[in-house]
Amino acid sequence: MDTIIDLVVERAGGATSLARQLGVQPPSVASWRRAGQIPAERVLAVSRITGLSPYLLRQDLYPDPNWIPPA
Repeated sequence: MDTIIDLVVERAGGATSLARQLGVQPPSVASWRRAGQIPAERVLAVSRITGLSPYLLRQDLYPDPNWIPPA
């Protein structure tokens, strides 16, 4: 079963591409898989990169599925 992190990585063009776009090292992205979630401080940037809503990425932090972050 794919996880949301697998989808994020796919949408970003791979873990290395995602890490580069976020300005972090690829092992950071790998640690998200182990943790099972995207860090709170990265959710909005990941949302912009992937086009996935913050709600989909972290429902615990963004409980409104209709909220769209300001541009």
